[in-house]
Amino acid sequence: MDRIARRRIVNNIMLTVTGICTVLTVSVLFLILGYLVVNGWRSLDLSFFTKLPLSPGETGGGIANAIVGSAILIFIAAAIGIPVGFLGGIYLAEFGSKAMPMLVRYTADLLNGVPSIVIGIFAWTVIVVPMHHFSAWAGGFALSLMMIPIGLRATEQFLRGVPNSLREGSLALGASKTRTVISVIVPAAKQGILTGMILGVARVAGETAPLLFTSLNNQFWSNKLGEPTASLPVIIYTHAISPYDDWHRQAWAAGLVLLVLVLVANIASRWVLSRGVSVQRG
Repeated sequence: MDRIARRRIVNNIMLTVTGICTVLTVSVLFLILGYLVVNGWRSLDLSFFTKLPLSPGETGGGIANAIVGSAILIFIAAAIGIPVGFLGGIYLAEFGSKAMPMLVRYTADLLNGVPSIVIGIFAWTVIVVPMHHFSAWAGGFALSLMMIPIGLRATEQFLRGVPNSLREGSLALGASKTRTVISVIVPAAKQGILTGMILGVARVAGETAPLLFTSLNNQFWSNKLGEPTASLPVIIYTHAISPYDDWHRQAWAAGLVLLVLVLVANIASRWVLSRGVSVQRG
């Protein structure tokens, strides 16, 4: 067998293996989504999105407070995590010295790998214990700690992808380093940075463990940010482990809603990134 024939055989084998792996990966996603649709679509009515949970054992009710609570927690996390990650990424890409950026990158990578339950315990120690009660502030703070390394590394990566000719051209025209970053570098990388931020939001949207230590749960509307707040991940957890069939049904439905929201966030990030690439090519 000559060399060309062997290469063709190896090529066909590798194409087949990679194709099978791709089909398996996509099949797992559609299997999960299909299982959630089959078990949860029957509960997706208007009352499910507009009513509060009923007492244990009662049939019906909804998860309106959990949907609003998740939105509040994500907003708090984004308000803290996105600016910190964005400014940290600018520092690493544009202003850092040789030693400090390496230390910050290493710390960010370590923080990104810390189990979410450990972050929850930390937030519980520094916020819940001194305040003597659970709160949306504590939940948002815990989620923000998970968003910071994602936003920081994404910002640094896309800023470093901007051609140096843009920096040199701006500096040659007399602009300062700060002015160059604000007016030239960041706008050139804004699609990629926005994509990283959206993925960070999608990453923390389904976290349960940190919220069990911080925002806990609430069967009613939360009138203040300083009190326990319901969220979709926690209500899925509490309903799934309950002995009530109706709560199990609502847990499946809430899981379907959460998965759809995460899928929408991922699709939005891909769309933003592809739109930025098409504009650059145009």
